[in-house]
Amino acid sequence: MSNPLLAGVRVLDLSRLLPGPFCTLYLGQLGAEIVKIEEPGGEYGRTLSPELFALVNRNKRSLTLDLRKPEGVAVLRRLVADADVLIESFRPGVMDRLGCGYDALKALNPRLVYASLTGYGQSGPYRDRAGHDMNYCAYAGALDQIGNAAGPALSNTQIADLAGGALTCAIGILAALHGARASGHGCFVDSAMLDGTLALQVAALTSLRERGRTLPRGADMLTGALPNYRLYECADGRWFALGALEPKFWTAFCAAAGHPELAARDHDLKALHEQTAALFKTRSRDEWETLLAPHDACTSGIYTLEEALANEQVRARGLVDDSDGKPAIGMPLQFVDARPAPGRAAPAAGADTDDVLRALGLDDGALAQLRQAGAC
Repeated sequence: MSNPLLAGVRVLDLSRLLPGPFCTLYLGQLGAEIVKIEEPGGEYGRTLSPELFALVNRNKRSLTLDLRKPEGVAVLRRLVADADVLIESFRPGVMDRLGCGYDALKALNPRLVYASLTGYGQSGPYRDRAGHDMNYCAYAGALDQIGNAAGPALSNTQIADLAGGALTCAIGILAALHGARASGHGCFVDSAMLDGTLALQVAALTSLRERGRTLPRGADMLTGALPNYRLYECADGRWFALGALEPKFWTAFCAAAGHPELAARDHDLKALHEQTAALFKTRSRDEWETLLAPHDACTSGIYTLEEALANEQVRARGLVDDSDGKPAIGMPLQFVDARPAPGRAAPAAGADTDDVLRALGLDDGALAQLRQAGAC
């Protein structure tokens, strides 16, 4: 018998936009049943960015429910009685005002894992502030380290939303779920994107511990200070990543590039930067890729997303899914003796409302009353 992973785990997802839905996307890919609870008409993320919505809400069912109405709250409370996890991304206090806070819901289901994924957490002077990925990265010191001497730069990979927020929250949920199954008692998971992003600042914190201060962006060991760990422009205007941090990799690169003398330890760093930059200008990105790939030197061309999706390693790992005829990323974990859930496209708003509510024991008359009240 294979490991079922999260099969049999039911998650009620009240979150919106990117961080919360990305968290539950992972849980769904791992086999959990995700019931996405949206306001009637659908979450506003559907119209704000339909393709983003479609990407992060795969492997879910959709139930429409208006929690501003007592009838909607009553339905949620019935759903909670049989749920394992509830995740929401409202500002602190919103769920309490709706009558659906942690204390109210754990009274109905003591084993419930209740996760709140917010920008700044449930405590502290910033708890009620609005924010987005760049704000959490800014306060966490991450944005200060991205870029170069000309100034900070924005990444199109949402570090705080996805790594600091969604994935950190998923770890908290899984830990709490394991404990709930062992003890019969759930808990509240307070996951803040600022907190999770600050925890990622390992390299900059290392510099602070070693020197008593951080180094300016572009001046630390992993941000461009070293000629053997740096980004270089090639002859065709495309770029190459040289990650030959350890001496053995740097020596291998210099030999493969035809300039073993560059590996000497007594080079001036500024001169070595200039020599290496000039060297990369002698070949195109793909020519460097072809030359260096057989050598053990930690090198790679810098690819566009289109190129990454077509990359032979990515294809060999089966990472690219087809979702409604468009590319999506499959489960980025490989398992032996376990099988993640098969992929499904994002549901239409309210597509599963009737099925979910009938499973609660509501008949056609009760469904009609809920619709007449505008609760679903």
